Amino acid sequence: MGVTALVMAGGKGSRMSLSEEKPLLKIGGKPVIEHVLAALKNAKKVNSIVVAVSDYTPKTAKLMLQFPVSVIKTPGKEYVSDMRYAVKNLNLHSILAIGADLPLITGEVVDTIVENYQRCGKPALSVVVPMETKKKLGLGGEYAFKIGNVCVVPAGINVIDGRRIDEEELDEEFCLLDRKEVAVNINTVQELRIAENFFVNSLNE
Repeated sequence: MGVTALVMAGGKGSRMSLSEEKPLLKIGGKPVIEHVLAALKNAKKVNSIVVAVSDYTPKTAKLMLQFPVSVIKTPGKEYVSDMRYAVKNLNLHSILAIGADLPLITGEVVDTIVENYQRCGKPALSVVVPMETKKKLGLGGEYAFKIGNVCVVPAGINVIDGRRIDEEELDEEFCLLDRKEVAVNINTVQELRIAENFFVNSLNE
C-alpha cells in the first residue's frame, strides 16, 4: 500500500533574500522541485503526487502544469498550517509531506522512509538527521533537539495518517537517517551552493 506525496512548495523562502521563488532555484540546471518530483515518481511506495502552492509561489504553480501532478493552493501561512489545509481539503489518508528544497532525495530513500512508517504502527513519522552530519556538510541546523544522546534536526519529511490530522498531538516515530539525501536542503544562499556542489559531485561518482 502506497502513500500520497504532498510537496510543500508555498513558503515565502524569506531566509534566501532572493527574487526567485525557492522551489525554482536551479540545481544542476533544473529547478530544485523537479529533482523532488523525479524522486517521488521513481518511488515504488508513492501512488500520487500533490503540490501545495500559495500566492507566494505563482511561477511554481504555473510550472507544475507541465507535470503529471495535482496542485492545491494553500493560504501560505506556514508549513504545518498549509499541510493541514491540503490534507483536509483533499481528504488525504496516508501522506508523505516533503519540502520542495531537497535536491538530492531519491526514490529509494523515499521508499525506505515509507517502509519505516508502515512498520512502526504509529500515526506519524518524522525524519531527522544528526546535527553532527549537518555540520560536517557545512549546513545549518535550526530547530535542533535531542533523541537520547543524539542531537538531531528535522529533515522536512513526515509521514502522517491524514484521518488524524486534527488531533493536537499524534504519537510519533522518529526515523533517524544519517544520509546526505535528506540532510541537504536549501534555506540559505550558502546551502544552495553546497547543494549544487554535492549534485555535481554525485554526477561524477
